[in-house]
Amino acid sequence: MLDWLPYVLALAGTGLIAGVIAGLLGVGGGIVIVPVLELLLGVAGVAPEWRMHVAIATSLATIVPTSISSARAHHAHGAIDWPLVRSWSIPVIVGALLGGLLAARAKSAWLAALFGSVALVVALKMLLPLERLRLASAPPRGLAGAAVAAPIGAVSAMMGIGGGTFTVPAMALCGEPIHRAVASAACLGLLISLPGTIAFLCATPPADLPWGTVGLVGLPGVLLIAPATVLAAPLGARLAHALDKRLLSVAFGGFLLVVASRMLYRAFAA
Repeated sequence: MLDWLPYVLALAGTGLIAGVIAGLLGVGGGIVIVPVLELLLGVAGVAPEWRMHVAIATSLATIVPTSISSARAHHAHGAIDWPLVRSWSIPVIVGALLGGLLAARAKSAWLAALFGSVALVVALKMLLPLERLRLASAPPRGLAGAAVAAPIGAVSAMMGIGGGTFTVPAMALCGEPIHRAVASAACLGLLISLPGTIAFLCATPPADLPWGTVGLVGLPGVLLIAPATVLAAPLGARLAHALDKRLLSVAFGGFLLVVASRMLYRAFAA
């Protein structure tokens, strides 16, 4: 038991931090969970070619309850754009399911490169003072909205994140206030994480994955991380509505920059 204690504490601590970030930035916490799990799985001796798969799958599973908790907290503030969420829901779900199925068959280094590259681009956008940059007066709906939402769902599921990495800047570029974009992203995170998790649960895993892994989802990690994220997400949501818009954008970009650097190193080192 003592041998596992550092892992238990690390996973629980990761869940607390991820929960605050989920509520604060609307990103589902995967921005923290995926790189930490990938590192811990390496320490635990999991083969390099499967670490990213298990980390991504487990992260998506933990985002299911986290996004519910975060969305409820944002709904209490009346910040979620429900018409937009309903418009994007079906294409996001379809994209997430396809993304999960594809990621389960992709190479680990390729997944790490995808995670790092996309996160780096979005981080630079959020760090730069581009709040006044607008591509449209409102987020697209109908077929145009589906053309945006489906790729967001697919790539988010492949990265093990709740989608806020893309939905927040996409909505902000289309004129959505940042706090409203964060709140709506938290809700869409459930529509990404649930079908993505189902896809990974149905994957055929190698025989040497850690005990408690179903498909590619590490259930012990989910059981340790998810309760902590649910407890901490409302705190993050309260902070989001109390912080300055620019500070919130910089915080979002700063976290993405750290994660992007780690993942790109992981990809090229492989």
